[in-house]
Amino acid sequence: MINVLFAAKTERWNTYETPLRTAFAEQDLEVDLRTEFPPEDVDYIVYAPNGDLHDFTPFTRCKAVLNLWAGVEDVVGNQTLSQPLARMVDYGLTQGMVEWVTGHTLRHHLGMDQHILGQDGEWRSFVPPLAEDRRVTILGLGTLGLACAKALIGLGFPVTGWSRTAKDIEGITCLHGPDGLREAVSTADVLILLLPNTAATENTVDSQALADMPEGAFIINPGRGPLIDDDALLKALDSGHIAHATLDVFRIEPLPADHPYWSHPRVTVTPHIASETRPSSASRVIAENIRRGQSGEPFLHLVDRGVGY
Repeated sequence: MINVLFAAKTERWNTYETPLRTAFAEQDLEVDLRTEFPPEDVDYIVYAPNGDLHDFTPFTRCKAVLNLWAGVEDVVGNQTLSQPLARMVDYGLTQGMVEWVTGHTLRHHLGMDQHILGQDGEWRSFVPPLAEDRRVTILGLGTLGLACAKALIGLGFPVTGWSRTAKDIEGITCLHGPDGLREAVSTADVLILLLPNTAATENTVDSQALADMPEGAFIINPGRGPLIDDDALLKALDSGHIAHATLDVFRIEPLPADHPYWSHPRVTVTPHIASETRPSSASRVIAENIRRGQSGEPFLHLVDRGVGY
């Protein structure tokens, strides 16, 4: 019997218990799934960082901690965590992100706000350029960034991607490093942020990056709030240099009611809904990793503690 501890909030247990049991059965895994175990008896931990488990030291038998979320910034620095840590890479999460990103890219590209929010009797004859004439830059070419890039290329947008290290991906202009970042933002009519939240990525979009962007550019951030210097962005929006920012993630969530983003005419706030882990597909990812652990195969989606993701 494989002992699996579900260490997350009660509402997560209510939505994940049945899908997890189903996924374990599909893999022919004999699993005892509970929300409480003696720590020394636990083989795997299904984990959400906002739960009550913070000390991993007693879990001496645990083979891996399997994160329910794609982001691991709230657990990767935990000094008690010596077990392998896997982040969530889930079809449902990826597909949801692709749909949200392409939707808002098309919204800004087509100027939909002018018509949706402009039902005031004025006939607006704005005709947008074709996608091939609107340059998109994606910062972050991991699983989510790459999936979004491929979808946007399929719609006809020329896509530039920036990553920490060099990549060569067909159909994407790939840039890396500090010089590459400046080039990447300088051609971004639409800038999409899908970087992880680490010390190295905080304030990636600062006053210099904003100044380097084309006049009238759009920013879409479904990645992490700290990627943007908020004060710098507000100044760029006030000046009109940045036409609009659609923001799904923030340094403090929920976004405080008095934050200037709420009332700014050039900002769209969405409540961290760009993508969500789907219990059914995420449970299959977890079951596959446990199957691998039991078979002595490498775990999927392991976190590199050195870089933080």
